Amino acid sequence: MRTFRTAHSRTVLLAVTALVGTLALTACQDGTGTKDEGRASAPAATTTTQASDAASAAGSGSSAAQGTGTASHSGTTSGKGSSGHSSGSASGAGGTTSTTPVLCNGANTSIKAELVSRPVDHMLLTVTNTGSRTCDLTYYPTLRFDEMQWAPGAFEESKPQAVVTLAPGQSGYAGVRLSAADSSGENGTTGHRLSVLFQGRTPRSDGGPTATVKLPAKGVYYDSKLTATYWQAGATDALTW
Repeated sequence: MRTFRTAHSRTVLLAVTALVGTLALTACQDGTGTKDEGRASAPAATTTTQASDAASAAGSGSSAAQGTGTASHSGTTSGKGSSGHSSGSASGAGGTTSTTPVLCNGANTSIKAELVSRPVDHMLLTVTNTGSRTCDLTYYPTLRFDEMQWAPGAFEESKPQAVVTLAPGQSGYAGVRLSAADSSGENGTTGHRLSVLFQGRTPRSDGGPTATVKLPAKGVYYDSKLTATYWQAGATDALTW
C-alpha cells in the first residue's frame, strides 16, 4: 500500500508539473499571458496621456491665441489714438496747420505810402504784418485811386523767385511808378484816396479785405503810366523799376 501511494503521489506531481509547463508554453506562444496583457495595456495608457497632452496643448494654444488677440487689440487702439492725436495737433480749421501762412491783406497788415526822390515820380508802399500769424504777400498790389475805373498793371520783370512771406512784425515793399518822366502818359490827375487790393493764391483772385492808404494832403499825381512792382522783400528791390 505504501508503495502504491508513493507511486501515485509521484504520478500526480509529475502530471501537475507537466500541466504547468504546458500552460506556460501556451501562454508564451499565443500572447495571452500576463506579460503580454501588460504590453497590451500600455498603448491605452499612452493614448490617454496623448489625449491629455493634446487637450493641454489645445488649452495652451487657446490661451496663447487669446493673449495674442488682446495684444493686437491693444496695439490697434494705441495706434488709432496716436494717429488721431497727431492729426488733431497738426490740423486746424479747414485742414490747415497753425504754421501754414495765411494771406496778407487789409485785416492783418498796415500800409504806408511814401513819395521818394529817386527814382522820380515814384512812390514806395510798405506793408507790415500786424497779425499773430505769418502771412504771404502774393503777386502785386492792385491800386485804385479815388473812383478810377481801370486797373493798372505791374512790371512783370519784377516778379520775385519766391512769394514774399512776412512773420509778425516784418515788412514787405512795392514800388509804384506814378507817371512817365518824359510826360508820355495820358489822362493825368491827382488822387486823394488810395485803396490797395490784395490778390489770392491765383492771379487777380480776391485776397481778402482791402487796405486804405493815407496820402499826402495835397494828393498824388498819376497818369496812364501808373504801374506797380510785385511785392518785394526789400525796399531797394522795390524801387529798381
